[in-house]
Amino acid sequence: MSLRKRYAVAIVGATGAVGTEMLRLLEQRRFPVKSVRLLASSRSEGKRLRIDGRLCKVETLSRHSFHGIDLVLFSAGASRSLEFAPEAVKQGALVVDNSSAFRMDPTVPLVVPEVNAHTLRTHPGIIANPNCSTIILTVALKPLHDAAGLRRVGVATYQSVSGAGSKAMHQLWRESRAIARRWSHYQPSSVVRDVENCVQGPLSGNTILPQRIAYNLIPQIDVFLSEGDTKGYTKEEWKMREESRKILELPALRVSATCVRVPIYLAHSEAVSAEFERPILAEEARKRLRNAPGVRVIDDPTRGRYPMPIEAGGCDEVFVGRIRQDPDDPKTLHLWIVGDNLRKGAATNALQIAELFAKTNRFA
Repeated sequence: MSLRKRYAVAIVGATGAVGTEMLRLLEQRRFPVKSVRLLASSRSEGKRLRIDGRLCKVETLSRHSFHGIDLVLFSAGASRSLEFAPEAVKQGALVVDNSSAFRMDPTVPLVVPEVNAHTLRTHPGIIANPNCSTIILTVALKPLHDAAGLRRVGVATYQSVSGAGSKAMHQLWRESRAIARRWSHYQPSSVVRDVENCVQGPLSGNTILPQRIAYNLIPQIDVFLSEGDTKGYTKEEWKMREESRKILELPALRVSATCVRVPIYLAHSEAVSAEFERPILAEEARKRLRNAPGVRVIDDPTRGRYPMPIEAGGCDEVFVGRIRQDPDDPKTLHLWIVGDNLRKGAATNALQIAELFAKTNRFA
C-alpha cells in the first residue's frame, strides 16, 4: 500500500481549454489525487467530465466551493481569480493561478519551475502561472543567460488560436470551412487572383478574435495600450516584457515583443534575437540547451529538422532550433522556439508547481 499523501484538488474553469487539459494531466502525470472538484460558471453546471474513467459533475463556482480542498488550479480569467482566489486561501487551499491577476504582485511568486523554483520558498498562498508565451521563452533563455548574461531580447510570436480559448478555436474552424466551401467554386489557375474576392466580408457574427483568422495573420493579441512607454504595444506584448524580467530576476532586461495570432489550433512559436553580455557560439548554445531541463533541441535544418507546432503539440518540452549567431555581433544569437501553449504554456507548468509542493507535503 502506498503511503504517499493524497490531495483534494479543485479546478476552476474546468470546462475551458486549459481547465480540461489540467484535468487530463492530473491523470497523465499521476498527481496524488484524493478527490477532484470541477468548478465553472453556472452555464456549465451539471456538465459531466471524465476523471479516471468515471464521469463527474461540474459545479457552479462560489465562495463555498473550497471547503476541504488542498489545491486549487484557477483558469477562469483574472476577474474570477481576484474574487475567489483569496477566499480559497482563507479556507486553507494553495492556489496556482493561470490568469494575469497576481503575476506582477511583488508578494506572489511568478514561477517557471525550470527557471526560478527557488522563489516558491515564500508565498501568500497564491502562486502565479506566467503567460504562455513567456513560459516558453524563459525556459529556452535561462540556460543561455546562465552562460553569457542576457542583456536584450527581441521576440516575434506566432500564437495559435487555442491561446484565446475554445471560442477562438471554433471561429477558426467555422471560417476555414466557409472559405473552403466558397473556394471550391474556383479553378486552381485563378486561385491567386480570386481568393480574396472569394472570402471578403464577415464570415460569422459569432467571433472572439478582432479580425478574420482563417488564412490570415492578426498582429494584435489582447488590447492596445496607450500610456507612456506602453503606447502602441498590446497588453500581451507588455506582459512578455514585465513577466520575463520578474521570472529571470533581471529588472532592467530590455525586452521588445510583437505578438501575432496565426491560423493554427495548437502550439505557439517564437522568433527570438537574444543579446548577451559575453560572446556565445551557436554550438555552445546547443550544448547548454540540450542539457537544460524542459528543453528539446531540434536543429538540423539541412535535413529539414527544426521545431514545428505539429511536433510540439501534446508535448511538455520547449522545442528549440534554428540556433545561429548573428553575422555582425558575436554577442547575439537567433533562435526559433516552439511549445504547446495549453500544456507547458499553461496546464503542465501549473501541475509542475503543484508537484513541487506535493513532494515536500507543503500544502498544509
